[in-house]
Amino acid sequence: MDFEPAHQTFLAECKDLLVEMENALLKLEQHPDDEESITSVFRSVHTIKGSSGIFGFDYIVAFTHVMESFLEEIRADEIKVDSDIIALLLVCGDHISVLLEETGNGTQIFDADIQTAQTALLERLGLYVDEPLDTLPVVREQEISATEVITPDSHVANDAWHISVRFGFDVLRNGMDPLSVLRYMETIGEIIHMITLCDEMPDAPEMDPESCYLGIELDFLTSANKEAIEGIFDFIREDCAVRILPPHSKMLDYIKMINELPEDNISLGNLLVKCRSLTQSELEEGLQLQHTLDKLSGLAGDGEHVHKLGDILVGQGVMRPELVDAALNKQETVKETRVSESALMRVRADRLDELVTQVGELVIAASGARLLAQNSGDTELAEASINIEELVEQVREGALRLRMVPMGETFSRFNRVVRDVARDLDKQVELVITGGDTEIDKAMVDKISDPLMHLVRNSLDHGIESVSDRHRLGKNKQAQLFLNAYHDSGSVVIEVADDGAGLDREKILAKAVSEGLVAEDQELTDGDIYKLIMEPGFSTADTITNVSGRGVGMDVVKRNIESLRGNISIYSEKGVGTTFTVRLPLTTAIIDGFLFNVGRSTYVAPLDSVIECLELSDVERQSIKTRSYLNLRDEVLPLLHLRSVFDVNDADSRRENIVVISYADQQVGLVVDALVGEFQTVIKPLGKLFEGLSGISGSTILGNGDVALILDVVTLVKQVVNRETKQVSRQY
Repeated sequence: MDFEPAHQTFLAECKDLLVEMENALLKLEQHPDDEESITSVFRSVHTIKGSSGIFGFDYIVAFTHVMESFLEEIRADEIKVDSDIIALLLVCGDHISVLLEETGNGTQIFDADIQTAQTALLERLGLYVDEPLDTLPVVREQEISATEVITPDSHVANDAWHISVRFGFDVLRNGMDPLSVLRYMETIGEIIHMITLCDEMPDAPEMDPESCYLGIELDFLTSANKEAIEGIFDFIREDCAVRILPPHSKMLDYIKMINELPEDNISLGNLLVKCRSLTQSELEEGLQLQHTLDKLSGLAGDGEHVHKLGDILVGQGVMRPELVDAALNKQETVKETRVSESALMRVRADRLDELVTQVGELVIAASGARLLAQNSGDTELAEASINIEELVEQVREGALRLRMVPMGETFSRFNRVVRDVARDLDKQVELVITGGDTEIDKAMVDKISDPLMHLVRNSLDHGIESVSDRHRLGKNKQAQLFLNAYHDSGSVVIEVADDGAGLDREKILAKAVSEGLVAEDQELTDGDIYKLIMEPGFSTADTITNVSGRGVGMDVVKRNIESLRGNISIYSEKGVGTTFTVRLPLTTAIIDGFLFNVGRSTYVAPLDSVIECLELSDVERQSIKTRSYLNLRDEVLPLLHLRSVFDVNDADSRRENIVVISYADQQVGLVVDALVGEFQTVIKPLGKLFEGLSGISGSTILGNGDVALILDVVTLVKQVVNRETKQVSRQY
């Protein structure tokens, strides 16, 4: 067995289960009577326990076993769910995560902090479960044996089998002496306790000396297995009823064997026989009784049974309920695993990245082939190249979809953050998530998680007022924090909003002036003032807390978002709330672009940002030389001459065109020379030498081998907006 890939899969699945458990707990906190959430938490813990047992991580099995006992008390309604119970289970989930991280070192030796944390948690759990603390498993430096991972219900002072025998009336007539059976038992073990039952004994006048009326209950200490013990009674099987129950210390062995059985779609009876807790003859008896009871109930055929085999085996006294439950849980795990495997397949992220890179090169090669085919003048070759390019586009879209994940998976992680931070700050906050089905590149999600975390914590600490302040202001004592995502013009828009106090414009401006960030007489828009909070080291917090206040974080948020070719804007209304709007490209790998020329240079604009294209008349060409706008259907369209922006000194073109681009409800016309058309663009990084190049976000290779620069639409639109704002300010 290749342990490393299996171990990685184990870790990934357990982490997914912990996320499911956490979400279910947060839901349970809002709806304490939600049985589905309780079951979901129990199922997650049980699955982690079973998977850990397969890999031999007994210390995880030990801890999750105690959690199971605790959750069973909740399921039985012995423990009422409240915020303290939820907090305890959340911390237990965090501890399981720590133990999972420790599985990579291949040892069961832990530092003092982990041992102390586990001991404290077990003591807290022990306050609720009906078992003494000294029986709770504790992580120690030596290996934990299987017999230590048990509860008091399955642990006694001896390892004896319990055997119940009811001799038939005719056993003596058929030549068998019950005492000989007991003497033979002494040859393979020791009878350490026995009770003789005389319940069937009639009164003396009615007694038949040739009939046997006895029954015995005994505890038998032996190293033999169940089949060997059952063999003792083979000769009198027809004349007695025998029930054999394994010793308590054997219970865990059977449960472990059940969990370690292959993931086969196996029946309950065969599952118990395979783990040797049930003999074949006991199974046959149980099935025969099940068939008889079903017939009496009027059920014919081999369909679903009215009487469950597990209940029959327990009722007959040949099986303990714990083993039946373990076998049923194994069946449920197999079923869930098969459903999950049929729906999902885990693929390494680096392999997906490699696939997208190869598809990108294929896009470039297909474009080059189409160009060569068109230049050759061969019509059939040109048509064939177009067909190939269409198929390549389908492959490209399929490859990119493989890396697309819904934002809801990222948003759901903040449920725990909002809950814990709000409790620390003594605030009441409800997290409202919308747009969770909006998809974004997985590579983008990994990089946006930390900036979103900063924004959420900032809103909780600075934006949302305390309960007393909200009450004084006439607001609902429970504040709302909103996470929203949607697609807009080829971008993913993520909003983090709150209904708190809003930003204090005057306070921010005064702080910026005192620190020399802006001049005292400088004219700034509200948006420019709010963006000052993202300057390095800038903070208006009066006190420093463990959440925020050091001025570290917001500048990192801005830098990380801009490194993804994104943009962040802030809207705030004092007393109403604040909204942070993050705009990001859908993917960092391949985009659909629109090509145009400026002189001998070629540029690409993301196709989703292109609204329309216009050809300028001679009169319009002359008019825009003296002004920076165009009348477009009675609307003012600001213009940006790319020749001037990028210092293109090539000879002027005889024609000029306008490419109208849009970003965040702002439209700008790019003045270019020639329009080329749509193009599938593979984004290539510019390299460190050109990282600071304004207005350019990347490059791509054309089919003919030339390099085209990809425009940074966000920067160009902002450049025009700032220019127009300054012109308006000068007029006043």
